[in-house]
Formats: sequence, C-alpha cells, structure tokens
Amino acid sequence: MKLIAPIFLASMLSSAGAQEAPAVGSDQPTAPARLRPNVVVVLADDLGIGDISPTSGGCKIKTPNLARMAAGGMTFLDAHSTSAVCTPTRYGLLTGRYNWRSRLSKGVLNGNSGHLIPEERATIGHLMEASGYATAAIGKWHLGLDWSRVGGGAEGAIDYGGPVTNGPDINGFGHYHVLPASLDMAPYVWVDGGKVTGQPDRTEGVTRKDDRYGWYREGPVGADFVIEEALPHIVGEACRFIGERAPAAREGSPFLLYLPLPSPHTPIVPVPPFKGASGMNPYADFVMQVDHHLGELMGALEAGGVADNTLVIFTSDNGCSPEANFPLLGEHGHDPNGGLRGHKADLYEGGHRVPLIVRWPGVVPPGTTSTALACLTDIYATLEDVTGERGRTGGGEDGFSWVPVFGGAPSSGRRTLVSHSVSGHFAVREGDWKLCLAGGSGGWSAPRENVAKKEGLPPLQLFNLASDPAEQVNLVAEQPARVAQLLGRLERVVRRGRSTEGPVISNDREVSFLPPGVELPADD
Repeated sequence: MKLIAPIFLASMLSSAGAQEAPAVGSDQPTAPARLRPNVVVVLADDLGIGDISPTSGGCKIKTPNLARMAAGGMTFLDAHSTSAVCTPTRYGLLTGRYNWRSRLSKGVLNGNSGHLIPEERATIGHLMEASGYATAAIGKWHLGLDWSRVGGGAEGAIDYGGPVTNGPDINGFGHYHVLPASLDMAPYVWVDGGKVTGQPDRTEGVTRKDDRYGWYREGPVGADFVIEEALPHIVGEACRFIGERAPAAREGSPFLLYLPLPSPHTPIVPVPPFKGASGMNPYADFVMQVDHHLGELMGALEAGGVADNTLVIFTSDNGCSPEANFPLLGEHGHDPNGGLRGHKADLYEGGHRVPLIVRWPGVVPPGTTSTALACLTDIYATLEDVTGERGRTGGGEDGFSWVPVFGGAPSSGRRTLVSHSVSGHFAVREGDWKLCLAGGSGGWSAPRENVAKKEGLPPLQLFNLASDPAEQVNLVAEQPARVAQLLGRLERVVRRGRSTEGPVISNDREVSFLPPGVELPADD
C-alpha cells in the first residue's frame, strides 16, 4: 500500500481548495462549509467482490469506469456489509449501527412493509443535514414506507393516491425519489417526496420458468414505471440532482447523495447496447451496465465542476446471488465471489465481503489499496470526521472512521467484525480468526442449517482466514480457547449496545445469538 502520513491531510485539503482547513477529524473548529466535500454513496445490489476488476484479478467482466475510479482512489480489500442480505445492510450503512440491534432479527422487508428506521434514530442523512448539507436519497429504499390504506389501518389495500409517510424524509433526506423495495418486489412505483408519481394502471409479473434472469413477482405497476428502464431512470435522476446542486456546491453549500442501485439484483434486465455485450450471460451484461452508469455519474460530477471536491464511495450490500448463474459464469472463468466460500445470504465470506472503492481527490491517495478491516457501518463515523461533527447526532455506535486509513494508517481501529445471515445467525471475527455460530452456512448455500443438524455437524465453525481463506477447515475442536475468546467478544458487543467506546446503550430488542447447546464461557 502506498502511504501518506496523516499529518499531510490538512495540506491535501488545502490543495483541494481549502485555505486554512484543519485536519479532517481534528478537534480544531470545523472548516467553513465551502471547504467541505460533497458526498456520493453508491450502493450496488448483489454485486460480488469478484465482479469488478479492482477487487478481483480474475474478473472476466469489463468494468473500466470502476477501474478508473480505483485508479483515482483507494480500494479496500477486506470490506464487509453488516448483513448478507438487502434490508439489514441498508439499515447498518445509514445508521452506523449493526442491523441486528434493530427490531428486524432476520430476513428482509417487502414492498408493503412499514418503516424500519424510526425518526429519532440518527442516520448519515441527519448527520449531513446538521452540517448544512442538502441531502437526497435516490434509488432502491427497501427500508419500509407507511402507505395510505383503503379504509385505514395497516391491513387494508394500498391507496396509491394518498400520501406516503415515514419515508426517507424522516431519516434525514430532504429530497427523495425511490423504489419501495427490490426491483422484483411489488408495488412497482416511484415514490417522490411522499407521493406516488404514477398511479398503477396494470398488473405484471414474470415467472422464473418464463425468464431465468428477468423474473419478478406479480403486482401493480405504475403508469410511468418500466422494469427495464428502472436502473437508467434512477441514475438519470441522480445526475439531475447533481446538476441542480452543483452551482450551490461550488459556492460552498455541499450535498450528500445516497444512491442505492437496484442492480445487478433480479430482475436481471440489461438493455442495449449491454444486452449480450459480455459474451457470458445477462448477469455479466448487467454488471457492465452498472459500470457504465457509474461512468455517467462521474461525468455529471465533472460537468458540474464538483468532481475534485466530492468524496465518492462505491460498494455493494452483500455478496453475489446464485441468480447470477454461477455454473455458467464459471464456464467462462468468472467467479462473482472471487474464490470465497458461499454467496448472498450466508455467514461465509462470499455472503458479506464486498467491493469498496473510495475516491476523494487531494485527500485519498490515488491508485492505492488497503487491507484494513472495514464495515459499511464505518461510513457514518467517516462522515463525522469529514464534516467535523463527531458525536453531534449520536449515531454510529458500530462505526470506525476510515480517515486515518486515507492518511496511511494500517487500521481504522476496528478490531472486531460481527456478521449476520438471512436467517439471523451470527459470526464474529477478530484479526484472522472468524467464528460462525451455525452448523452450516446460516443462509442458502450448502450445508443449510437443517441439513447441518441432520448430519450432526458442530454448532460452531472456527476458521483462520489467513491460512484458510476459503473456510474449509473447522478448527473448533483444536482451538477451544480461541472459541471462548471470540464468544466473549461477541457477548460484549451485544451486551454493551455498541462496538465503540462509550456508555452502555440498549438494543431495540432482546438479542440472542448462541446456537442450541452452546454456552458462554465462564468469567475468569
């Protein structure tokens, strides 16, 4: 890794346009608003670490725009989502808090679900608003909305002509234009500022039998909604927001754009000229389209004259889904999960290790990589440092700032990582050691938990990721002291309500994590 000493952060900010800016994250007075960078957080959906060239030397999909972004910034090689599925990871990214502390103990929400993040829970939206930023959420929300209902109550049919409440607005986003959930979950409508933009005028759906890649669940579709055009539409809205905000940003009124993409998640619907472009399958085509749209986004920043003062974070919500058709991609020499075990939904590394690229001209050294352990909950703490607002809004209980890593430090200070599967199983990692509190994957790959139980597999799995990155050798029997240590680490993180230093706080529910028959080690 190329190193830049932290002491030079202030001077790098100066070269980016600041005149007397203090070091990012210092105790000095906050820099004038005009010196603060715009922030764009792009969250791909089901994109594997092996799907882009910056994080996988064996990638067979052409991703030139992401390669260009990596050449201009830093690529993290040990980055993780908080969960192996959609909704929980989004909760963790926005709040800086592990998702399993919320009322959602497993699984995901659907398009009809009520809001998950309460108004009083701090998010990066609140953080940046408090720092004077214009904020926007554009794309796949998947954190619940409170629909108007025919006849009132929570069980009635949705009244699409009524107001939509408790959306991204209560979570700190002054502007929002969102898809309620995944692109394969009804209803298929755009919600903009509390209103549906086009009333449903038809019901559509495609079965897996009819389309191996492009299937989506049957449901109401808005008059202005076209499944195949959803991704281009979202990116177009994002570019429009950047164009509208750029003049003010150049004058010192920055913006935060949270851009959760609905792709390359199902329905996998690449459009020309990407359809067939990979020579592999529609999934690879769709990844190429995602890369193209990132290029459009970067182009909008350039056109607005704000690219050199914008912090861009690109990542994914979890590992790749088997919907990508792993066997067929493998015939072309491509592995979406980069040789890791498991995939989306799992406790294994393929479920939650994700691409992460950060570009911030003048601060993040170009063309660098980092092996620092990183989690998407860290975005909150990083933005606290970027804005000088550490502790102001009270969130980020499980986040560690990447700013020291930008300056060359080998670590953000993060010692542990807690991972969570679709079924609510836990894993805890410290250093190279990872303990999975499940007999199987905890998700969809083999062995599933019911199979692991029938086969009498141990209820715990211990791996050394340095010597066994593919998680093949269970060392539980050989390393009882290490198992006890990691169980104790996890218990402390759960009990204290936080991973960071500070007073003990409450989780939103009673959190249980021990498999049947497993007990915590006795206190010394």
